[in-house]
Amino acid sequence: MPGGPRGLIKKGSTLPAEAVIVLTQKHPNICVRNNMKKRKNTVDIQIINRIYGHGRGWVFTPDHFKDLGSRNAIASALKRYKQKGSIRQLARGLYDYPGIDPELGVIQPSMEAIAKALAGRDATRMQPTGAYAANLLGLTTQVPMRIAFLTDGLPRTVQVGNRQITLKQTTPRNMATAGRISGLVIQALRHLGQQNVNDQIISQLSRRLDGDAKAQLLKDVRYAPAWIADIFRQLIDKGGSK
Repeated sequence: MPGGPRGLIKKGSTLPAEAVIVLTQKHPNICVRNNMKKRKNTVDIQIINRIYGHGRGWVFTPDHFKDLGSRNAIASALKRYKQKGSIRQLARGLYDYPGIDPELGVIQPSMEAIAKALAGRDATRMQPTGAYAANLLGLTTQVPMRIAFLTDGLPRTVQVGNRQITLKQTTPRNMATAGRISGLVIQALRHLGQQNVNDQIISQLSRRLDGDAKAQLLKDVRYAPAWIADIFRQLIDKGGSK
């Protein structure tokens, strides 16, 4: 090589282009490994940046990062961040960036956050149903261990600690009021059953719902079964609570 004895490279000198070509040809695995390492580091950084960007309490699955790299790269990155304690694994294929309460410390994610993660990145319509819907409206006092949501996405069930969360695929009509108070009332009343909805239940609901909520019931009365539509009208006649 120019500038010294053959094979001797002075500190700070630059390799000629032909030398780089020779080294690359002789040691192609070095270049491949370096490129793979750079890609892995890039995927890792993009994943953790997305997690931190959503903030504490965010629940997610590997599918939330499928635009950033291969399935194996994503799985490896999540495994490393779990081992570091940056994220928590809630169940197989389900993670969160744990929320922290000043007094309670690390807290469990909400049922809605888990259900939203299970529904996937693009699915936004979900509706609490069954005993959980009744509990949210104060019609039952016990928080159910089995919690169900209606969805227009794919069905799925996952166990998180002692709680089971189920996504139930349903008809477009049942999803017409998803995310609105009317949808919650419909599902709660369906859970209780027509024979169990008495004046006390109706009074509880009336106290629970304000004027805006009752106005929403009026707009969505056409989506309710006949017997629930009758209860909607009773609630509307009682006026809004303050």
